Amino acid sequence: MTLTTSPAATTPTGTLPPGLDAPALLRLPPNLRLTPEQFALVCAENRDAVLELAADGRVIAKTPTGSETGSRSGELFFQLKLYANRSGGWKAFDSSTGFRLPDGSVVSPDASLIRLDRWQALSADERRGFAPLCPDLVVELASPSDEGPRGVSALQAKMAAYQANGARLGWLLLPHERVVEAWPASAPPRRLERLQVLEATPEFPELSLQLAEIWEG
Repeated sequence: MTLTTSPAATTPTGTLPPGLDAPALLRLPPNLRLTPEQFALVCAENRDAVLELAADGRVIAKTPTGSETGSRSGELFFQLKLYANRSGGWKAFDSSTGFRLPDGSVVSPDASLIRLDRWQALSADERRGFAPLCPDLVVELASPSDEGPRGVSALQAKMAAYQANGARLGWLLLPHERVVEAWPASAPPRRLERLQVLEATPEFPELSLQLAEIWEG
């Protein structure tokens, strides 16, 4: 695996203008396994990289999303943020937020909600780092053109991991089909088609997503 960093201001052909850094390469052997603490150090040294840590210690590099997916992700977070602000009992997080799950993995859902009392129970250090909990609601947004970490099969495995680690509800959005897979806490996933409004379980009072706005981005 190759990650991009920028610690130097030189290239093989000479020196870059002041203020510009040349990308350097950090190569990680494929059999490398990290603890969550070691992973946090790697992330601190490679702040431009988008990384996750699997439960077995493997580092997973995530590529940036396409512009269309990025727009949909922004609309998704916007709707969850509005709900959190309106209800007052929730904290909303965007796709750049990492969480340390009980199985030792470190993941970053495309959007998530945590009950405010759970968030407030964390220490200041826990909030600054990868919060050691699984969000109550996790949402992932598939990129159909990507067979890697953003592909449907990889995201389904991720949804199963959220479920096993205590998520109360998971939604996997499939924009190319305009379909949602709903992953309840203790039941098999359900495929929901032809919905205009996606409503949550009673555990999330009055939470719904306007899907047409997300599909259009």
